[in-house]
Amino acid sequence: MVGGGILGLAVAWELTGRGVAVTVLEKEDRWAAHQTGHNSNVVHAGLYYAPGSAKARMSVTGNRSIVDFARAHGVGVEVCGKLVVATGEDELPALGVLAQRAEANGVPAKLISREEALDYEPEVSCVRALRVESTGIIDFPGVCRALVRLLTEAGADLRLNTPALGIRAGRGVEIATGSEVLRADALVNCAGLHADRIAELAGITPRARIVPFRGEYYQLRPDRRHLVRGLIYPVPDASLPFLGVHLTRMLDGSVHAGPNAVLALRREGYRWRDISPADLVAVARFPGTWRLARRYAFPTGLDEVLRSLSRRRFAASLARLVPAIGPGDIVRHGSGVRAQALFADGSLVSDFLIETAPGQVHVLNAPSPAATCALEIAKHVSDLVTTS
Repeated sequence: MVGGGILGLAVAWELTGRGVAVTVLEKEDRWAAHQTGHNSNVVHAGLYYAPGSAKARMSVTGNRSIVDFARAHGVGVEVCGKLVVATGEDELPALGVLAQRAEANGVPAKLISREEALDYEPEVSCVRALRVESTGIIDFPGVCRALVRLLTEAGADLRLNTPALGIRAGRGVEIATGSEVLRADALVNCAGLHADRIAELAGITPRARIVPFRGEYYQLRPDRRHLVRGLIYPVPDASLPFLGVHLTRMLDGSVHAGPNAVLALRREGYRWRDISPADLVAVARFPGTWRLARRYAFPTGLDEVLRSLSRRRFAASLARLVPAIGPGDIVRHGSGVRAQALFADGSLVSDFLIETAPGQVHVLNAPSPAATCALEIAKHVSDLVTTS
């Protein structure tokens, strides 16, 4: 198993439960170091995804399974629901489509009036809203700590500071880590931001490439947290994989705002100054990057960059949802990087993408809502491993 985020650990736990001996390799010195440890900690309901897609199916079942797992193992979780708000009449058709999609996916949600929305969020601005009851907040790094504890107790071989530097696949798999060569019957690649590169090391030419997008967060100052009681989301742009800047009350009572979405300048580029020339060259050489840019650079991409650079612009996006929020009410609060897979034609991979070869399973696209779906993806991946 390559990758020690929530997905790699969940697959390892599922395989262990099926009697498979598992070794997990993580290149960092801690578990959940990247996507899992830098996301919004939201348990998604399955609202946004195309009916019948893996994301839709696994979100609905994963919402229940991840909440049950957290409660069973003492991990913080709260099913608080959320509001998706139409701030103007022009957003009502898209909100109606979202309500229809919720019904098609089996997501408990209902359209409510402005007055009903104010009962949930007295400071919100909307003409109508969609109330989604099964959305929650959770400690995803805490889920990973629980999985590590369970895997350790079950005798799994868990290795930090152990990158996969070379892979030879044939009859079984050999993985060079720099200090030794490990041998196994099968390889599972859950390397997230580096999933396409691990696939290439294993001799696979992946159908899609990872293009990293950084999402930056602010949080409300403590004396302004009362402006948000729960989770407030805008009506999303259906053509984009990002949900738009939103407000999320966390388990500790803080309120996070974001994320935006800008191209990261390295695979693990959490700041503008995190730059990798090699990563930038790889992005520039991939034809899908330029085709994506022609489609979204103006005005969408430019707006995201300007919002990244301007607290006033970021606050203005939040004020569309909660007008009482101003630039002085927010402070920066870290960022995350989304491993978004992109096809060569410039189209974003909209669903989970998993490719297989004899003795190999490669999870090549598993951004949000993959953390919510982790236990369900683990079952699917484990089926592929044990039946191959």
